[in-house]
Amino acid sequence: MTDQTLSPAAELARELLRCPSVTPEEGGALALLEARLSAAGFAVERMVFSAPGTPDIENLFATIGDTGPNLAFAGHTDVVPAGDLDAWRHDPFEGSIEDGILFGRGAVDMKGGIAAFAAAALAWVAENGPSLPGRISFLITGDEEGPAINGTVKLLDWAAERGHRFDACIVGEPTNPERLGDAIKVGRRGSLSGALTVTGVQGHVAYPHLARNPVSDLLRLAATLDRLELDKGNERFQPSNLEITSIDVGNSAFNVIPRKAEAKFNVRFNDTWSVESLKSRLRTELAGINELACEWRLEFTDDASDSFLTHDTGLIEALGNAIETETGRRPELSTGGGTSDARFIKNFCPVVEFGLVGQTMHQVDERVAIADLDRLAAIYKRFLDDYLRAG
Repeated sequence: MTDQTLSPAAELARELLRCPSVTPEEGGALALLEARLSAAGFAVERMVFSAPGTPDIENLFATIGDTGPNLAFAGHTDVVPAGDLDAWRHDPFEGSIEDGILFGRGAVDMKGGIAAFAAAALAWVAENGPSLPGRISFLITGDEEGPAINGTVKLLDWAAERGHRFDACIVGEPTNPERLGDAIKVGRRGSLSGALTVTGVQGHVAYPHLARNPVSDLLRLAATLDRLELDKGNERFQPSNLEITSIDVGNSAFNVIPRKAEAKFNVRFNDTWSVESLKSRLRTELAGINELACEWRLEFTDDASDSFLTHDTGLIEALGNAIETETGRRPELSTGGGTSDARFIKNFCPVVEFGLVGQTMHQVDERVAIADLDRLAAIYKRFLDDYLRAG
């Protein structure tokens, strides 16, 4: 397959993969999108957001059209590191093609999705000319795989301050578990992270009566969280789950009782809970443990997000119909998986997520079938026709 025979979606995806935009580097990816969208008549602006203790992040906003519903597409050009380069079959930033498969870091998460939507939008604009029956906007960040502080959340505020209002948004994350058309994400569970810190008295293991071992108390506290059944789920969401992700004492000696021990955990929770009600439940459970020898404290990080569910039937039906027409499959309406920038967008407009098959995201040899890129572009194009013309 030569560059001359690549479809617009595949060609753009390949060029994006050649941009080494590992968070927080822009790597040329936003510049590439700016050039393509500007040439088609989009008004494009790029801005850098900053915050103390975090890297500066470049972002892109583009829009076209003056009247009718404003559909936003949101995504990120930043990617996770490639890892062991020797383990890759192809250079992760070369955009190599083998047997109809495009290889590269970000192929599915989510440069491929951005390329498919951009190709669809450019084709739609070219067909409709200057009298567009609606508006299209792009919200593209370089901070989704990073702290998510200087990206979408600030880009949305920036757009709102300048009078931009969105009627709906699609996030192009890889939502399909097995085949293109399997699932639309219509909501997400919330996320809450916390740390348990237990402080005792350091001492020699041969003289435990002169020390207080924080590890014993930490194990009891952590075990209580680990055994906790928060709920059984419901028709909208799977059960909430709490996972202990780290237990650390920073002690390399075998004969020293440490002074401090810490455990970290994360909860993915459904709409049974709010962030505050979940915090209260966890505090109550831990406070009920008796006869602890050491002092302990429970602290939560500031990046918690509530669960959400999108109820815009017009948006969901239009996208579902486009998917079914192009793939022959009626997508499941899912709320599973992790978090995404949809957690910020939900505060501005109804939002759903639909993109490529996610089986290889963040893996060595991340890859996408070019046929899937083209099919995804066709789905997006059909959706634009149906949704924007319907008003």
